Amino acid sequence: MKVYIIDDHALFRNGLISLLESRKINAKAAASPEQGLEEIPTLLIDIILLDLRMPAMSGIEVLKALKDQGEKTPIVMLTTSTEEHDLRDCLKYGAQGYLLKDMDPDELVDALDEIVKGSIVVAQNMTHVLAKVLRNELTDNETTFDSLTNREKEVACQVAIGHSNKVIARELGISDGTVKLHVKSILKKLSLSSRVEVAVMVTEKGHCK
Repeated sequence: MKVYIIDDHALFRNGLISLLESRKINAKAAASPEQGLEEIPTLLIDIILLDLRMPAMSGIEVLKALKDQGEKTPIVMLTTSTEEHDLRDCLKYGAQGYLLKDMDPDELVDALDEIVKGSIVVAQNMTHVLAKVLRNELTDNETTFDSLTNREKEVACQVAIGHSNKVIARELGISDGTVKLHVKSILKKLSLSSRVEVAVMVTEKGHCK
């Protein structure tokens, strides 16, 4: 696994690199958002670990910038914040994980493994905050889910599992391009902006039981 870290705190950054490398994980880091935005497009990496609180640019701003430049690598927030609005905004703008800096090292590594496999991971002690976000943000989507076609519902359920477009295409016997079109339609109909939001909504509402 190759991990790229964007964090302005040198002590934490260097400690995290040492921790990951002790677990046979290749780690490289940027000391500023600007450095990260410049280097990431030139690298082959599996996960981007992004700090939320940075002076030059916030983690949300960096997340948006990476998505705007077409970055497909999973982006995971690694932060001290347990605030509802931070979790909500990170998921809204496409983060594939929300992890806390005080996590047990083994839990962190396990979470990274799951994210590389395509899962969406939120720190365990943030589940109550996630539930609150869902109650506040996704209430209106329950009836909207019924507006999806049967195929779109199947695709949405596959997204909720964490499957990639390629895996969904194989599971449903359709092309990658068709899956992309279905995902685009699902996002539009549900008024959502990311696959993460689809997964969270579908899972919370129990649409795929």
